[in-house]
Amino acid sequence: MGKKINPISFRLGIVTDWTSKWFTKNEYSDFLEMDLAIEGYLKKKLKNSAIKDVKIERSENSLKIKILSGRPGVIIGRGGSGIEEIKNDISALSMSLNSKRKKGKKKSKLEIDIEVEEVKNFEEHAVLVAQSVADQLEKRVSFRRVLKTTLDSISKQKNVKGAKIMVAGRLNGAEMKSREWVIWGGIPLHTIRADIDFARRPAYTSCGIVGVKVWIYKGEIFKKNNEN
Repeated sequence: MGKKINPISFRLGIVTDWTSKWFTKNEYSDFLEMDLAIEGYLKKKLKNSAIKDVKIERSENSLKIKILSGRPGVIIGRGGSGIEEIKNDISALSMSLNSKRKKGKKKSKLEIDIEVEEVKNFEEHAVLVAQSVADQLEKRVSFRRVLKTTLDSISKQKNVKGAKIMVAGRLNGAEMKSREWVIWGGIPLHTIRADIDFARRPAYTSCGIVGVKVWIYKGEIFKKNNEN
C-alpha cells in the first residue's frame, strides 16, 4: 500500500496535516471549488516565486491565506503592491464563482488576509526540488546531470535521511520513453510515522512532457513530538 499511494495522503491526520481548514454543513462543494481556484490561481501567477504550499483557513466572513515561498520579496512587491493585487484578484474570483452558483441568498463580502512566510533550505522540500528539476529539463540540461547534482545537494542537508528522484518520458529526446531514477539513503514508504515529503511536476520539453517525482525522507515523527 505504501508504494501505491501518495505518501502525504497516506499519512494525512497522523504525520501530515490538511492544507485547507474549515467546517461547513451546506457549502462544502462551494468552499472546495473556491479553494482549488485560489490555489490554481496563485501557483500560476506566482510560478517563479518558489511556492512550496498554500494554506487556507476560513471563518464566517473571513478568508486567511498563508503562502509558503522561497522568494517572499517577489510576492510582496514594492510597498506591498503585490499583496494588494493578489487580494483584489481573489476577491474578484470569489465574486465570479458566487454569481455562477445562482443562489438567491447574497453573501457578504469576504475579508481577505494574506500572509507570506519564507521557506529556507530549498533542498529539504520536495515541491521546490521537483520544480527545480523540471525547470532544468525544460532548459535542455541532460537529465543524468540534473539528477546527480540535485541528489548531491539534497544529501548535504542535515535534516534529510534519504531521497529519491525519478523522471519518466522521452529522456534527452529519445524515440522511446523510459524511466530513470537515483536514490540515496532510505525511503520507508510503509512506515506511517516516517516524515516523507513528496511532489510531482511535469516538465514541458521540446520532445514532450517528462514527469518528475521527488521523495524526501526526514526521519520519524512520534506522538510526543507532535504535542510539543
